[in-house]
Amino acid sequence: MRIAVASFSHETCTFCPKPTTVEDFEAGGVLYGRDVLESARGIPNYINGFIKAAEESPGVDLVGILSASRSRGGSSGSWLTEECFDKYSRGIAEGLRSAGKLDGVLLALHGAMAASGYMKPEAEIVRRARAAVGNVPIMVTLDLHANEDHELVEAADAVFILKTYPHVDSEEVGYEAARCMIRSVKGAIRPVMAIRKPGIITPSVYQGTEENPAREIMERARMWEREEPNCVNVSVAFGFAYADVPDAGATVIVTTDEDRMLAESIAQDMSDYIWSLREPFAGKRLPKTREGVAETIRLAGEGKTPVILADHSDRTGDSTWVLRELIDQGATGFCVATIADETVIRRIKETSRKGGEVTVSVGGHADCYSGDPVEVSGKVEYLDECSYTLTGPMSRGDRRKLGLTAMIGFGKDNHVIITPTLHQVLDDALFKAVGLNIKKLSIAAIKSRVHFRAYFNKTAGSIVVVDAPGLGPADLTQLEYNNIPKGLYPLSEKR
Repeated sequence: MRIAVASFSHETCTFCPKPTTVEDFEAGGVLYGRDVLESARGIPNYINGFIKAAEESPGVDLVGILSASRSRGGSSGSWLTEECFDKYSRGIAEGLRSAGKLDGVLLALHGAMAASGYMKPEAEIVRRARAAVGNVPIMVTLDLHANEDHELVEAADAVFILKTYPHVDSEEVGYEAARCMIRSVKGAIRPVMAIRKPGIITPSVYQGTEENPAREIMERARMWEREEPNCVNVSVAFGFAYADVPDAGATVIVTTDEDRMLAESIAQDMSDYIWSLREPFAGKRLPKTREGVAETIRLAGEGKTPVILADHSDRTGDSTWVLRELIDQGATGFCVATIADETVIRRIKETSRKGGEVTVSVGGHADCYSGDPVEVSGKVEYLDECSYTLTGPMSRGDRRKLGLTAMIGFGKDNHVIITPTLHQVLDDALFKAVGLNIKKLSIAAIKSRVHFRAYFNKTAGSIVVVDAPGLGPADLTQLEYNNIPKGLYPLSEKR
């Protein structure tokens, strides 16, 4: 049994100013052939889950095709250019055609990709793969933030979506998808799917599955999987509110073994349940910048350190609102990780060196939500090509390469780490890489929504999430949508 494996993944914030290009994906690294599998081996991701399932099944061979999933700057990139989408989606299709006889295809996608010229990009990826391989099973894994509709369900044979945020079940979901594939090829099951769109849209920061109502929704999905023998999988995507696309909003996809009525029944139940929780799901409140920083300083003063101060709304990486407020309110012993400013890093390299003194204006350049540049005068504490290996629950063992990175120390034990692009902190590995001990900091200000909690919920002294200005706001009415469906709660009270 030969099963092809490919990945083309991007979470696209369409409100960001810079399109995502071929060059962005190539800078992040695009893999082909065996490298698709070997680069994932031992790392808890979808493809390692595919590998584990295959290794448990004698006679199953995985065939690596293509993996394009690390665009430079991540979700700080806006719409993929048509050239970019075509290069990798067609690259998958061409790789499948040249791979010889295949019995199935496993695609690790995201679900929140937005591409110029293709309003349903993941469905189009599957359709192009289908044209290449014909009538063999194609199964898809998706992120919990996926925006999808009937077009993907019509194109694929089964869809499996993460149930955790922070995403700590990627390997488990990949394993489940591969097991379903193997059983389908052997004729042991015949998957059928049903889909519903509950009609709600929620900001990412409210979707963490360690808190209600997100936790309750996923528990109900697991309940159906336990209690119905013919239920293969109940998947819920909460959606990605920062992609202005026609299939935005939450999605329920249910897969059963040749029981369409059961799939429809469970999908409707899950959709109704999510709708019943719409008010607590969308109606939370977070402190604004000044209020959140003041609370952070208070907690630090009480010794509840390190306080993790998370800016959830910065999607370009260069926002200075939190840095400015920390300085203005007299905070000490803090580190801001990170501010994205490649121009400043180059200036530091040209005019100074590690240990030297510099004065630079950092950040505040990408758009009107970034704030103003902040002048920082101090010592260059780090200036090097930065890379590190993640050690926390999120993607443990994965190697992150940031490129030329700088850190400036200033004031009373304050630090700002400057990276070329948006960088989301997942654990303490970045701090170690630049020579900081996070346990000795009073405050660590990071750019993250929920993923940081997988590590810091157990290691931080306290946590404050602040609703600073940005392109990923908690209040979705701040955004100007043109393509999303009408009637999505809470943007409209009507279902």
